[in-house]
Amino acid sequence: MSTTTTTQTQSSSFGVRKAVTPPRGDTEAELIFYAPPSDGSKPYNYVEPQPEGSPQRNYGENHQQIKIHDLRGHEAEHGINTSGFGVVSGVPESAEKDFLDDESIKSKYYPEVEKLLLENVPGAERIFFFDHTVRRSQPGAKRAPVTRAHIDQTTKSARARVYHHMGNEAEKLLDGRVRLINVWRPLNGPVVASPLAYADSRTVTDEHIVPVEHRYPDRTGETAGVQYTKQGKWWYLSGMENSERVLLQCYDSKDGARTPHSAFVDSRTQDGWPGRESIEVRALVFG
Repeated sequence: MSTTTTTQTQSSSFGVRKAVTPPRGDTEAELIFYAPPSDGSKPYNYVEPQPEGSPQRNYGENHQQIKIHDLRGHEAEHGINTSGFGVVSGVPESAEKDFLDDESIKSKYYPEVEKLLLENVPGAERIFFFDHTVRRSQPGAKRAPVTRAHIDQTTKSARARVYHHMGNEAEKLLDGRVRLINVWRPLNGPVVASPLAYADSRTVTDEHIVPVEHRYPDRTGETAGVQYTKQGKWWYLSGMENSERVLLQCYDSKDGARTPHSAFVDSRTQDGWPGRESIEVRALVFG
């Protein structure tokens, strides 16, 4: 049964928010899934502006109406080793307040994320951060929420990340357990627009995960497109707060759980409600 809770947000660097009642409970929304290139060619997309005469990406879209389950009250039923995602609650306020300057984020926020991963990922012994993305919904934002089902890395690109970042240590580290985890949080919670949905890894088999070339100006990586499957079970954390984190596992060399995810347009979002602002930090987790 759907429930509602009123949350009064506080004055912060993101401005003063009026009291908002975040939508709660299961919902239905359109998710955009991968459709193969019509000419049968290998799928790709360009990270930066594409070369003249080339499309930004050469694959299509499959729009599907999906039931998305509310994770509230079911957090303990899921973990990164099985579902591919997990929730951490009660995280103290960050020393980083504005999330506008990359170097400030690295010096203040990264150590907090490292502590969180070491305390909440069983077996984790060492963390290496390789990037982060701040997303804002307002016009002109550098990065906005992504409304397409995807996984940030494939097995190939995750292993390549280890070689790229860890140099001479890579071979030894790859002999042990390696995970690639995104640590996702809102910056202006509670989230009342463009929530993040994620699929239980056990319900999306490998046959529905498609490698896609991710073309940078200086190199080519690989992400994964996600094809629609009726068996896919999708979740979101309603009214997610700044004190909560979702761990999205993109690769695990041991158990193999990985998390398709996508933002979605929530039909319950009202005019005038603030657009979602969030940060995801991507980490290689060893051990």
